[in-house]
Amino acid sequence: MYQLEEETEADWWEVEALYDLCFAPGRTALSSYRLREDVLPVRALCLTLREDGVLAAVIRYWPVLVGGQRVLLLGPVAVHPTRQGEGVGGLLMRESLSEARKLGWERVLLVGDAPYYQRFGFERLDDVEMPPPTNPERVLGLELQPGAWAGVRGAVEKFTP
Repeated sequence: MYQLEEETEADWWEVEALYDLCFAPGRTALSSYRLREDVLPVRALCLTLREDGVLAAVIRYWPVLVGGQRVLLLGPVAVHPTRQGEGVGGLLMRESLSEARKLGWERVLLVGDAPYYQRFGFERLDDVEMPPPTNPERVLGLELQPGAWAGVRGAVEKFTP
């Protein structure tokens, strides 16, 4: 039985260890991490998925701006290697995107593999520019509200309230 919960401060080290396990050690050098520095995540959407207390998967979201519009930056999402292929990543995606919609967010952005994320409705964003050296083919977006990406274009910027 899975337990899906909002990530807490107490989860931080365990979540970071899972990210280190799933991604290259240099993951924090990626351009998306520059957008997250000194910015608080959207806590209500940062989720952990456990089975019998053991961390199986995690997802985080961050606020950013594109063309002056608020956007959710999804990521990273990670599934423990022993749990991959069980659908837990998809479960986190569906649950968190549903909650984002309920919270009034209109659009989501991520950098990832289109074949994986297309099944959740993500499409390539030709008019949105992540900081270099991001491959433009991997910049994907999802509308949580119809037409939410219409006219939203430009460079992704750090959100500073």
